[in-house]
Amino acid sequence: MNLLQGKTAVITGANRGIGKAIALMFASHGCNVAFTDLERNDAMIATESDIAQSGVKVKGYASNAAQVDSAQEVVKQIVEDFGSIDILVNNAGITKDNAMKRMTEEQWDAVINVNLKSVFAMTKAVQPYMWKQGSGSIINVSSVVGISGNVSQANYSASKAGIIGFTKSIAREFGVRNIRCNAVAPGFIMTDMTAQLPEHILEEWKTRIPLHRAGTVQDVANVCVFLASELSSYVTGQVIPICGGLQI
Repeated sequence: MNLLQGKTAVITGANRGIGKAIALMFASHGCNVAFTDLERNDAMIATESDIAQSGVKVKGYASNAAQVDSAQEVVKQIVEDFGSIDILVNNAGITKDNAMKRMTEEQWDAVINVNLKSVFAMTKAVQPYMWKQGSGSIINVSSVVGISGNVSQANYSASKAGIIGFTKSIAREFGVRNIRCNAVAPGFIMTDMTAQLPEHILEEWKTRIPLHRAGTVQDVANVCVFLASELSSYVTGQVIPICGGLQI
């Protein structure tokens, strides 16, 4: 079943990890995909090629999602290239973990800027187009640490908690135009970064998770397909933890 046939999605930070998995999953359901990252490089070209194998229209764009002017410019170009935007996935994010006593202003500002301001900038950029067509689904990638907090991640946790508050506010504000806004909150997900952790750390994490396994990027992508599709047409303002029960 092609749940997203004929729709167009914009996904930030989709060159790898969760963002790329979402892009590939959307494409497998018939969705055209526009995605952004900071620069057009070999990774972006390879991602385009991978997505195109599903037979959908795809294009990667070099853009800084955290800059309002850049976000508006790239969204305008995407609408010209694709005709419309039906789905926005705000996925771009970084970490700069440190204990509070050692955390620098640069580490704080960088994480808040990329993780939280980008959600504001991209949502503001797509609003006029979704508003005019009277429909849309915005999916913001938060984190379980935005709900529970975490040691040495005050900046990251604050940015992800901010996304949750933003999501609920936009759901209330945009609902009048049939534009839904939800958030996903991944837990311990196996990515290139987590794969580098020592085996004993991985096993320790798994014992804390009721399902006793790490999540996959496909686990996150599956929930995003649900939120992007008409299966969730009466779901808005919600935060869905994808964590195997770590956050209950």
